[in-house]
Amino acid sequence: MTTIIEQVKMFESGESCDEYAESFIEEAKKINKKFYYFTEFCNKSSKRGGALSGIPVTVKDCICVKGVQSRASSAILNTYTPVFNASSVQKTIDEGATITGKTVQDEFGFGGFSVNVGIGFEIPRNPHDEDRVCGGSSGGSAGITAITKHAHFSIGESTGGSIVTPAAFCGVVGICPTYGIVSRYGLMDYANSLDKIGPFTKTVLEGAVALKVLAGHDTKDSTSTNKKIPDYTKITEKSIKGWKIGYIDPEGVEEPIRENLHESIQEIKESGAKTEKITLPISDEYAIPAYYTIALCEASTNLAKYCGLRYGAQEEPKGFFDEYFSNIRSKNFGKEAKRRILLGTFARQAGFRDAFYIKALQARTHIINEYKKIFSEVDAIITPTMPILPPLIKKASELTPLQSYLSDKLTVGPNIAGLPHMSLPTGKHKSLPIGLMITADHYEEEKMMTLGVELEEKNG
Repeated sequence: MTTIIEQVKMFESGESCDEYAESFIEEAKKINKKFYYFTEFCNKSSKRGGALSGIPVTVKDCICVKGVQSRASSAILNTYTPVFNASSVQKTIDEGATITGKTVQDEFGFGGFSVNVGIGFEIPRNPHDEDRVCGGSSGGSAGITAITKHAHFSIGESTGGSIVTPAAFCGVVGICPTYGIVSRYGLMDYANSLDKIGPFTKTVLEGAVALKVLAGHDTKDSTSTNKKIPDYTKITEKSIKGWKIGYIDPEGVEEPIRENLHESIQEIKESGAKTEKITLPISDEYAIPAYYTIALCEASTNLAKYCGLRYGAQEEPKGFFDEYFSNIRSKNFGKEAKRRILLGTFARQAGFRDAFYIKALQARTHIINEYKKIFSEVDAIITPTMPILPPLIKKASELTPLQSYLSDKLTVGPNIAGLPHMSLPTGKHKSLPIGLMITADHYEEEKMMTLGVELEEKNG
């Protein structure tokens, strides 16, 4: 396996960037016939030279790429082609990368298994077992990262676990940074106060290279931090010796995943760090209801503009405007999108806003404070990324909405608190990958990835 860093050096020695990009696209098109990772293919670059010179980059469908259909895997955006690049996309192009395609996802990010793709889209398949899910909502990004033979990374997005979940199910590294570290400009919002952009890579160091490119202040995004971004690629020079790592041993986790957690705890001890079992009782009880209340309220507002008048699919107007809007949205939104829009609209309407939305915001504050207290005592937290191994597509498609939402129980806490977290593969069970999630305090991506490198080395 050639890493991003190694491949850039090969390009500097004379290997053709253009031929490499064409080779990746050819491979990806063959893979797509069986695994359905892509919504569009393209070949877009500008200058060469830079940290990503010649590297093929794929982009989650909800992130805008100039001149390429970007639909958030929803039929309601079938006619939309952006006239600008998202800031995250432009940064990779400025560092010499080639944008090679858009990856499939749950419609507007509404799901944890990538089975809620929009009307007319195919469900992506797990690279280790095509009858199983990739995880969601960034399923296509994780899948192609796992299966390609080329040096590559994919730009994903997370609201409640949409980077780490597919990373765990596909056996790759998925990094979700602190809220505000990476610009959201050019992202089709699911929930403004929760959405974060981050990379999928095969290794932690490659993730550090990608995050270094993506991170930084952007005047086009009012939520972008102006905090100085360190050189994340220095993580290989650091050690976890003397650190204290908190671990959560949650209930309801499949036994192979629990065993893998305890193997990781032992590996951390062997590296000279202390471990301590911790609990997050407030997050355990309130993170999921608070997350879904906030996310769905914001989603119902964000998606209101897709009514067929100025944005979204359009038809010849018939009848009154409200009839036209209802017809367009009924035809083009999928079942889960409709459910979340309705739930969010209900929770923020007069008479219910204080009872649901405001209380959820208060709960988020308590969850953030709980994490802050824990991080005054430990350097990082580890936990299984997901309580289950990748389920069969058929089984995931038959889950009730509540069962599906509860599967996010380990990932929504860091997301609602805006904390940096990542998943890396730390084992397998019958060929299926097992992911471990590392969470750090705000702006402590270096600590998070330093621990990630240590565990990656222990696992070969």
